[in-house]
Amino acid sequence: MRGHRRSRRGAPAQRAVRRTGRRSPVIAVTGLSYHDTIGSHFLQDLPSDRLLEGACPFSERVMGPAHAITATDLAVRSALMNRTPSHLAIPIDVQSWTMEQDTVSDKNVPGHASLAAQPFTVVPPLEQIRRAAAVLNACRKVAICAGAGARGAGETLERVAEALGAPIVKAGLGKDCVPDDSPYTTGGMGLIGTRASHEAFEDCDGFLIVGSSTPYYDFWPEPGQARGVQIDLNADRIGMRYPVEVGLVGHAEGVLDALLPHLEHKADRSFLERAQRTYRDWWRLVGEQAASSGTPMRPQVVTWELSKALPDDAIITGDAGTVTAWGGRLMLRRGMSYSFSGTLCTMGAALPYAIGAQIAHPDRPVIAFTGDGSLSMGLGELATLAQYDLPVKVVVLRNDSLALEVWEQTALLGNPQHGCELHPVDFASVARACGLNAVRLLDPADAADVFQQAMAEPGPCLVEAVTDPYEAPFGESLKPAHAEHIAEAFGKGEKAAGPMARNLMQEPRVAMSPALQQHRDALNRYR
Repeated sequence: MRGHRRSRRGAPAQRAVRRTGRRSPVIAVTGLSYHDTIGSHFLQDLPSDRLLEGACPFSERVMGPAHAITATDLAVRSALMNRTPSHLAIPIDVQSWTMEQDTVSDKNVPGHASLAAQPFTVVPPLEQIRRAAAVLNACRKVAICAGAGARGAGETLERVAEALGAPIVKAGLGKDCVPDDSPYTTGGMGLIGTRASHEAFEDCDGFLIVGSSTPYYDFWPEPGQARGVQIDLNADRIGMRYPVEVGLVGHAEGVLDALLPHLEHKADRSFLERAQRTYRDWWRLVGEQAASSGTPMRPQVVTWELSKALPDDAIITGDAGTVTAWGGRLMLRRGMSYSFSGTLCTMGAALPYAIGAQIAHPDRPVIAFTGDGSLSMGLGELATLAQYDLPVKVVVLRNDSLALEVWEQTALLGNPQHGCELHPVDFASVARACGLNAVRLLDPADAADVFQQAMAEPGPCLVEAVTDPYEAPFGESLKPAHAEHIAEAFGKGEKAAGPMARNLMQEPRVAMSPALQQHRDALNRYR
């Protein structure tokens, strides 16, 4: 039985974690019923160690104080080595046991384990490095896709981009691998990405993937279009999303550093320069949208002014919904950090993430950037901020709608929205009732001052920004099929077709979107 349990907890669970893309080193501690009532249908008798086996490669029931030392050591090792969550379940009475109450077996030899940290860097063989360099050197127009695995390797990644004349396109969890004002990046990708990123992928003949297995690989180059090289610490990710010629298994920083001396500096900079021009044009469009004075305000007003107010070493936590798209429009500068739920797309993540980040980094400013649908799922955590005086700044976009569902139902399915309305919540009043300073932002003209004042607050505070639910979180990044589906949904009786079409079909956005140009007549009739 022991061997059977271990196999259930090991390989299958680890495969499950890898399938879902969870790659964060976490130690989760839960309770259990009394050690001698487990399995007897006692109060709250739920075997959490078994329940979490599918999510945690290491999930163990702690049997006593002596076992706690071993189990905790192994949990930490597993979490750090595999970048996955580990789980310890401790019976309620065992939690209060002392070593004197425990019986230590002869096999548990004191001092048999070392707590010394063992940092290491994985780099593939030189021959593999040379093969990868040969592929990239043979291409004229190389595009880079960087994901979460590229974090910490940003400066080396920029040197590789300089050598190859390559734009760096960022998957969602790679947003902070290089700053948004880097001369090499084109920002995000996918349905909520930038036109510059799409152009880079559409036109490249070489493709370097660094630490990304984004599920939005349908926006990557077409299979066979570009010669591919992939860097990933997990060998089972190599070639999973794109048919690469060379896979380099290792840590991004070490692999890129080893690759750099073998790359030939490309004299032709036209591919990178075109990407830079389109990226500047895209940010110019965002700036024009942010200059709107209408109410309810466009979300671009919030991201534009919040970006300017962010402290230099800020940690920003994002959320799932249209706020994911607007978070992609925050301008991160060098030294800033950003994260959100990523592959799992968990709503309500921003505030708990921010609480953890503030506790881990009490000397850094932390901003939770969330939406009304997301924040509604965890309003009680506002009281946590007040109780522990955590100086987190919460920015909530309120539009009384599950707005991403509105746009996905139309753009992905061709159906009018259904069941997307949210009950209006006065978030500023709720925050004040919890003990936070709070303000409601209604007028775009007040945005700059509101965010400056919020960042200067010594304690926790909340800014509730009332925004337009029908501002499109995409447009210049749509594929033709998406634009066609939106027109279909409008034709089927979408109740908000008018404001949706007016926002979507504004000329500066249409000028940057081949998809909107292709379906201009079908969409304009609803303006």
